[in-house]
Formats: sequence, C-alpha cells, structure tokens
Amino acid sequence: MRYRPSPQTRKTAIGVAAFVVLAAMNGPAALGFAEHSYHQYKINQPGYKAMYGHWDLVDVPKQYRINSIHAALLHTGKVLLIAGSGNNEKNFRAGTFQSVLWDPVNNTFKEIPTPKDMFCGGHAQLPDGQLLVAGGTARYEKLQGDVKRAGGAMVIKNESPDRPMTFPKGTVFRGSTGKEYASQLPITVPAATKTVTGFGPKKKVTVTASEARVYVESVRDGEAGISNTADQYRIVGLKGDDARNHYGLATKLGLDKKDFQGLRESYLFDPESERYVQVTSMSEARWYPTLVTLADNRVMAVSGLDDMGQIIPGKNEIFDPATRRWSPGPTRYFPTYPALFLTKGGKLFYSGSNAGYGPADQGRTPGVWDPRANTFTPVPGLHDPDQTETSASVLLPPAQRQSVMILGGGGVGESHRSTGRTAVVDLGQERPRYEDGPDLPQGTRYLNAVLTPDDSVFTSGGSLDYRGKEASDVLRAQFYDPAQGTFRPAAAPTVGRDYHSEALLLPDGRIAVFGSNPLFADKANTEDAPFEQRIEVYSPPYLYGRTRPELGSGPVEVERGQSVTFRSGSAGGVRAARLMRPSAVTHVTDVEQRSIALDLVRHDRSVTVTVPRDPSLVPSGWYMLFLTDRRGTPSQARWVHVR
Repeated sequence: MRYRPSPQTRKTAIGVAAFVVLAAMNGPAALGFAEHSYHQYKINQPGYKAMYGHWDLVDVPKQYRINSIHAALLHTGKVLLIAGSGNNEKNFRAGTFQSVLWDPVNNTFKEIPTPKDMFCGGHAQLPDGQLLVAGGTARYEKLQGDVKRAGGAMVIKNESPDRPMTFPKGTVFRGSTGKEYASQLPITVPAATKTVTGFGPKKKVTVTASEARVYVESVRDGEAGISNTADQYRIVGLKGDDARNHYGLATKLGLDKKDFQGLRESYLFDPESERYVQVTSMSEARWYPTLVTLADNRVMAVSGLDDMGQIIPGKNEIFDPATRRWSPGPTRYFPTYPALFLTKGGKLFYSGSNAGYGPADQGRTPGVWDPRANTFTPVPGLHDPDQTETSASVLLPPAQRQSVMILGGGGVGESHRSTGRTAVVDLGQERPRYEDGPDLPQGTRYLNAVLTPDDSVFTSGGSLDYRGKEASDVLRAQFYDPAQGTFRPAAAPTVGRDYHSEALLLPDGRIAVFGSNPLFADKANTEDAPFEQRIEVYSPPYLYGRTRPELGSGPVEVERGQSVTFRSGSAGGVRAARLMRPSAVTHVTDVEQRSIALDLVRHDRSVTVTVPRDPSLVPSGWYMLFLTDRRGTPSQARWVHVR
C-alpha cells in the first residue's frame, strides 16, 4: 500500500517542490535544507502516520543520560535501564555504576544506586515481579600490547581437611624462581575431603586436596613477570602447617590478551521499593550470560565468561525464587548470550542467535534442548549458519504457534559479513527444520525485534558492518506479519542503533529504543564515536486515526486455566485478547517477551478471557493484557498477575 496525500497536501507539496527547485539554484546547502524540511513535513502528516507510524525523541535531563546496556519493563509500568560501568573503563576503575528508572507515562527519571558493575550481566522476570540480575564485569579486557603485567589463572590447593581457607585480594604467591604474583580477587578454598576406610590395623585415611581458581598478576611490570613453565607457588605470609597445606599451581603467566572477567554476584530489583537486594551468588562468575525462565518458575543461567575471562564449558546453574539460592543445572555448552526460548513440555529451543564469545565451530547449531534429560536435538535448514552471531530471534506471536524466527546476523567476532536472511521453524512438527522467510532489505547485525499486540513483529535499526563500522547503521524499520509471512515498511528512525542497543514494548502500545555503541563516527573509521544516550519512541500506525478498544476494570490476580471478566464498553468490536510478557533485553537478546492468545467470549459491556493451563506456555508472573479489534488496534494494557 502507498500513502496517497489529500488534495490540500498535494497543493502544499507542489509549493515545497517549487521551493526545492529554487533552492537547488542557490547551492547544495539550501537544497539539503529544503529536502529536510519537506521530509519533516511529510512524516508529520496524519495520513503518513496512519500508514507508517511516527518516531519521537524523549526529553531526557542531562543527569539521567546513561549508557543503557540493559532495559527491562517492570509491572509498575516503569523501565529499568542498567548501564553499570557502561562499557567505560574509567567508570569501572572509579566504581561508578549506574541504573536509571524511567516512567514513560510522566517522562520522569530516577537514579538507582547500583552496588556492582552489572555491565553485561543477565536478567529474567521472576513470578513475583522482581527482576533477577546476575553476573557482570569484574575486569575489563586488555588487548595484547596494552597488557602491562603478566598474568593468568592460578589454582589454589588446600590439603587441610580441618577448615576452608580464605585469601584476600592482593595475596602474594612466590614461585621457585622467585617471581611473585598477586591475586586480583578474594578467594575461598574449601576444606580438603577426608575419607576413612577399614578398621584397626587396616584403617586407611585418605585426604583429597580441594582447589579453587583465581586470577593473578605479576607484581612487576613487563617481561620480567612472564613465566612460561609450570610451577608451584608458596603463599607469602603462611607458616608451618598452613604453608605446607596451601599453595598455588600455574602453567603459563604471560602478557597475552586478557578478556573480560565475570562476576558471581546476583541481585533482585524490587519494583515496589525501587532498589537492588543482594541474594546468594552463583557458583560460576558470568559475563555475557543468558538467564532463561523455566516452566517450574526457576531460572537457569547459561554460558558467559568466567573469572578468568574464559568461556564457561557448559557449567549452567539454576536459581530458585522460593529459596533465593542457586544450584547446579544440566551441563551443556553454548556461546555467550545464547537465545533460548521456553517451549511446550518445558524444553528450550536454541535459535542459534548469540552475541559473541566462543569458537566458531562449537555450540552454534540450533536445536531443541531438554534440560531434564539433558538431550539436544539439532534443527537443520538454516541458511547462512555461520552468520548467527548478533542476530535477533523471537518466539512468534501468538506463543501457541510454537514457531521461532531468526533475523539477520553476522560472522563470528569482528567479521565484516552480515546477512539479510530470515528463517522460521515450526517446533510443533515431528521433525522441525528452519524454512526461509522473506529477506531483510539488507544485511543487518544487531537488529532489534519487538512483539506487538496485533501479532506483528516490529524490527528496527542494526548495522551492516561490525559495530556500525564505515557509518553502516541501518536507518530502517519494518513490521513482519507472521500470518502472511511478509514485511511491510514502517517510518524510519532518526537515530542509528547497533551494538549495545535495546528495544521493548510499552503498556500503551508504543515501542521504546535505547542505547548503541558504535566504534566510529565517520565512514573512514578514524573518529571515535560516543555512546548513544538518546531514547527514541516509536508509535505504530495503530495509534493514529483509530478508536482504541476499551479495557476496563477486572481482576489483577488470575490463575492458569481460570476465566476472568473485564469491563469493556467496546466489547462488541473486540476480536482478540493477548497476554504479553514484559521484556528484559540486552545485546538484542530478549528471551522473556512472548505473546499468548487467550480464549475470548464477548458480552454486552464486558469480555471474558481464559488463561491457558500450560506453565511452559504461560510462565508465572506479570503480564500486559491487551484487547484488539478487527484491525489489530490495541487497547491500553492492564497489568495482570498470573499464578
């Protein structure tokens, strides 16, 4: 469909066109101004908005402009933006960690004290509406050549069964050559294991040493601190039995590249008190982890870089909201920030999307993972399978379809390659496989994809090249219609978005977009680019020139399988009802969002909706309830708590 202007609009456009011709005679600057003026005029016409929607920049006071790395919608209607150190090592060294709470209704902001560097952690919505945030940054990466002191992993041994031993940050370890290394984090080594077998003269006592790893650095700069051979290290300051029972072991300690290191700490953000509360730490430190909600309301932390800066080899763990404790989960390897979606029967589907770290030939095959049996069934058919890094994935609406879509992506690491490929898999098939979808307008990495109440998928932004190199940000937006399997155009954003960008649906039906962390500001890749701190909000066409369905009072609490009634003065025109789970998104990875179709009965001035019984389809928690009419026009959402 094409936008057809009214006679008055055509008349005005002719005048503007004449001005453009005159401006062209007076030089390119005037022509550019005229073209910009006409563009602004066109995109602000009611007919254009009703066809393509409209973008608006949010007025953010200077003191609340942060490097948004993470964004989560809370059941209060506010959006939690988390920067942590914001990919700024100066902030990290200064201990400056930031979070801001934005109220999109009143456009007010509040700074939230942030206890740890949550930069590049993971998050998930809990059944009670609190947000679980786990992991983050314990150390910034250093490229080879920037590393001033040799360092690496050291294993600390404890041969005493009597007690665990804690060593503070800065503990010094001395090798056989006299070289010394200091620990960069505190470390606790459990007591050794003592076993007794036999009786009397045949009694045998066996002690098995325990161990823990810690990152150490040389106390001296430069090559003098390098150790290329395996060695045993005495712990400076220990004497007697303690010195004999506790020691360090390390192989190579060098000046090679040092990757980011993860945090073990985890926190709950309480939307009511608007503060972070610390809970039990994970057993593994994690940087770039995915937190995915399971059918039994627990949350599994998957992948990440550990406290050595090494990718975790499949050691996943599970958080129980009831006890607020972590326990070991099934062992399976994935690259960092894997896109994992909860599907029927409690299985997880790995779309192949991920955000980086990990070998190119490991853990990148899409498939169905059964965490209980710990089995993995590959799903074939994906074109450009070597370009799933920095791609977007969504569980298509409604969730009952059990279909997942992957969009765009690029090559591993700092590859220049990107793809416009999309593909859809129907997980309800006996042998599911990806089938090609319509191509994006161009190859796109870092594409944001947001579910909307009319069963569409809104996509925007991204870049052609790695982190927007060569000024390659894509100023495009479009809607995907799952029923038709086609894209339709939307108004173009004014702000480029690539790495470290996020987008989410608001309760009023608008879509908010945050962040972006390009490497360069120019096509020649010579000028460093600032972090994008502007917030832009998109109003879809369904918010223009239409009367929205009314969604009135009704219950706040509802159980799965229950039917509940809401008042609606426009009940006769209502055609569908959707429960939409609020987003928690980072690195264009949002495994929380899902849209669930509800059975609907219309009455004279009310509607009755029924929530499905399946907890793997409707995990416990807070949802936005939308009613839509025959054109897909949504009501204002009401928050409903599903138990």
